[in-house]
Amino acid sequence: MARNRRRGAHGAHESEERWLLTYADMITLLMALFMVLFSISSVNISKYQTLQESLKAAFSGSILPGGQALAQTGSTPSKNPTPSFTVQSIVPATPVLGTPAGSTAAQKAAQAAQREQSEFVDLKARLDAYAKAHGFASEVRVTIAQSGLQVQVLTDRLLFDSGSDALNPAGLPLLGEIANLLQQAGNPIDITGYTDSVPTDTAIFPNNLFLSSGRADTVEGFMLSRGIAATRTYALGRGALDPVASNATAAGRALNRRVVIELVRT
Repeated sequence: MARNRRRGAHGAHESEERWLLTYADMITLLMALFMVLFSISSVNISKYQTLQESLKAAFSGSILPGGQALAQTGSTPSKNPTPSFTVQSIVPATPVLGTPAGSTAAQKAAQAAQREQSEFVDLKARLDAYAKAHGFASEVRVTIAQSGLQVQVLTDRLLFDSGSDALNPAGLPLLGEIANLLQQAGNPIDITGYTDSVPTDTAIFPNNLFLSSGRADTVEGFMLSRGIAATRTYALGRGALDPVASNATAAGRALNRRVVIELVRT
């Protein structure tokens, strides 16, 4: 019985001192934690500066031979040249949009437009001079528009009688001169007939649209007879559409009765 009591007392003494092991383990862990925190917070300035200089030298190109030669294009070689790298320029194998070929085409188009404009200016001057010299200045108006060179001819007592699409002999010399000058250019020619708003009702021309179309066709036929190719001409009747003056007055209606011969820009 005494032996059993001694064994039980020794076991109780060991259990009461086990907390010391846990306490010692905790102290050890705290000490290790503080050491780690201290080592993180302390920066070796000298080592940091050494690392900074090494990175700067690595990215500056001075490590590889010829790095300065690459950085300074066209620099004069030193007395003791060091090996350097040669960078070949990359040239596309095929031309792309915006290459000199495209620029050349644009330049050619611009030059052609300038020649065409100069030709229009010359034709306008010659037509104005002819109309003034032969007394047609009040019936003929020549303008250079965005669409082309326009020759507007009033029809009253010059090209057509009222309600007719037959050419008057008085207008033949003027149309002949216009045809001769336009023949020198290769541009398309649009011929448009216009009338006033006064209705017309005949067996041949039931309305103004038919009358204006007949007059445009007549002028086109005259141009063809003077050697202008049929592939260049186009005749159209607009009737009382697109008036240039008011149809409320006789003077305005006279201005609206006209034929416009246009040398179209290409």
